[in-house]
Amino acid sequence: MSAASCLLTEDQLLCSICLDVFTDPVTIPCGHNFCKACISAHWDRNVPLKCPNCNKVFFPRPELLVNTFISEMAAQFRQSAQQKASSRSSEQQVVKPGEVPCDVCTGTRLKALKSCEVCLESYCETHLEPHLTKKGLKRHQLIDPVENLEGRMCVKHDKLLELFCKTDQVCVCMLCTYSEHKTHDVVPLKEENEGKKAELGKTEAEIQQMIQKRRLKIQEMNHSVELSKEGTDREIADGVQFFTALKESVERSQAELIVTIKEKQRETEEQAEGFIKELEQEISELKKRSSEVEQLSRSEDQLHLLQSFTSLNAAPPTKNWTEVRVRPPSYEGTVRIAVTQLEETLSKQMKKLLPEVELKRVQQYKVDVTLDPDTALPYLILSDDGKQVKDGVVKKNLPDNPERFDLCPCVLAKQSFFSGRFYYEVRVKGKTKWDLGVARESINRKGIISGTPEDGYWAIVLRNENEYQALADPPVRLSLKSQPEKVGVFVDYEESLVSFYDVDAAALIYSFTGCYFKDKLYPYFCPCKNDGGKNSAPMIISPVNHTE
Repeated sequence: MSAASCLLTEDQLLCSICLDVFTDPVTIPCGHNFCKACISAHWDRNVPLKCPNCNKVFFPRPELLVNTFISEMAAQFRQSAQQKASSRSSEQQVVKPGEVPCDVCTGTRLKALKSCEVCLESYCETHLEPHLTKKGLKRHQLIDPVENLEGRMCVKHDKLLELFCKTDQVCVCMLCTYSEHKTHDVVPLKEENEGKKAELGKTEAEIQQMIQKRRLKIQEMNHSVELSKEGTDREIADGVQFFTALKESVERSQAELIVTIKEKQRETEEQAEGFIKELEQEISELKKRSSEVEQLSRSEDQLHLLQSFTSLNAAPPTKNWTEVRVRPPSYEGTVRIAVTQLEETLSKQMKKLLPEVELKRVQQYKVDVTLDPDTALPYLILSDDGKQVKDGVVKKNLPDNPERFDLCPCVLAKQSFFSGRFYYEVRVKGKTKWDLGVARESINRKGIISGTPEDGYWAIVLRNENEYQALADPPVRLSLKSQPEKVGVFVDYEESLVSFYDVDAAALIYSFTGCYFKDKLYPYFCPCKNDGGKNSAPMIISPVNHTE
C-alpha cells in the first residue's frame, strides 16, 4: 500500500469539484473520480447528468460506489498532510490580536499570509499551498491578508467588486455596469489603482518635501538658538568686562576717599601731638621753676635770697595757649567731591568702553564681501581678488547690462542679504572722497543717483577731505573728532538698522533707523573720481580683526 501511495501524486488525490483531498471517493462510468458528496450535489443541480471533467452524458443516473483503493490512498495522504501541517504550524506564527487569521485552520489558528479575492478566504502558509501549486487555483487573485472579504462583494448583485466607477468614485461589479452605472466611466480596479498609486506617490513626495522643509526649519531654529546662546555668552562677557572696569573705578575712588579721610585724621593727630609735646615741655620748665621758688622762699640766708630773687623773678619763656585749639578735620564735601570725580571718571570710561563693547559685538556678524565686476562703472578698476576698487581714467569696453552703473563710479558686492545681521569693514585711508553703505537690489543704476534712503541707499560720504555726511533727506553733517581710516558697516535687517563705525577709534559714526528695506541688500561702494590723482587711493575691503 505504501508503495502504491508513492505512485500517486497530490493532484491525483484531489477532487476536481471541491479541489480538496477525496472524501468517500467514487468512480463514475467514464473513469473519473470525485467525492461522493461533490458529484451527487453536482448532478442534483445540473441536468442532463454530465462528467464535470469530460462532459460525458449518463442516463440513467449511475449508481455511486466508494472506490476503496483511492479512499485508502486519500486517507493516508490526508494523514501525512496533517502531520506536515502540524509540523509547519509549530514554525508558523500563531495569529495575534489585530492580525488576520487563517479561515481554514481548526483548533489553533495561524496567521494568514494571503487572502483570495475569488475564494473570499484567508490562508496560512500550509493552506495557501494549493493556490500556489494547483493549475485552477493559480489563476485566483491573491492579496495581502485582509479581514471582511465579504465586503469585496457587491451587496446588490453578490458579485466581486472588480471595477471602479470614476463618475461616482465607487467600486462596482460587472453587473452594475449594466444597470445604474451603465453610462458611467468605468475602468478595471487595477487601472484605477495604478492611477491612485501615482497620486499617492505624488502626495507622499509632497509630504516628504514638507517634512524636509520642517526639518530644515528645525535646523534653522536650532542654529538660531545656538547663535543666540553664543550672542548671550558674548554679551555677558562684554557686560562683565564693562562692569568690572566700572567696579574697579569705584573701588579705586573708595580707596582714595578713605586715604584722604585718614590723611586728614593723621594730620590732626600730628598737630595735637606737637601741641601736647610743647605743653609738656613748658610744664616741665614750670615745675623746675616752682621747685626753685619754693627752695628760695625757705632760705634763711637773707643775702642769698636778695641776690637770687632778681634772676628768679624773671618770667619763663612760655606760649599763650588761650587761642590754641585742636579742631577735628572737616569732611564736609569730601564724599561729594569724591563722587563728582567718580562720575567724571565713569563718564569718561563709559564713553570709551561702551563703543568698544558695541563694536566688538557687531564684529561677531562679520561676512566675507567681494566686489561684483558686473555692476561696476566701466571706469572703475577692481583688483583680481575683488577686494579693492578705485577710479581709473580709461573706460573699459564692457557690456551695458542692467546691473551695471553707467554714470556714477559705483559698484556693488556679489553677496546679498535678505535677513539677519551682517558686518564688514572698508579701509578708506588716503582718500579725499568716498561713499559707503548698503543698497537695495531694486535701485536705479542708470544716470545720476541721489544715494538717499528714499531711492534705496543708506550711506555716509566724505566730501572735500574733511566734510562727512550721512545721506539722509536732508543730509546730516557729521562732526567727527578724527578722520576714520577704516569704516565698519553693520546691518540688522529685522531691526531696520544701518550703523557705521570708526573702527580704530571704536566710535559710532552714524546710524540709520526705521529703514524700509523690503528686498535684498547689497554692500555699496563709491570710490569717487580720481580728481587728478588726489583721490587715487583705493577703497579696500579689509578682514575683520576683533577689537580687544
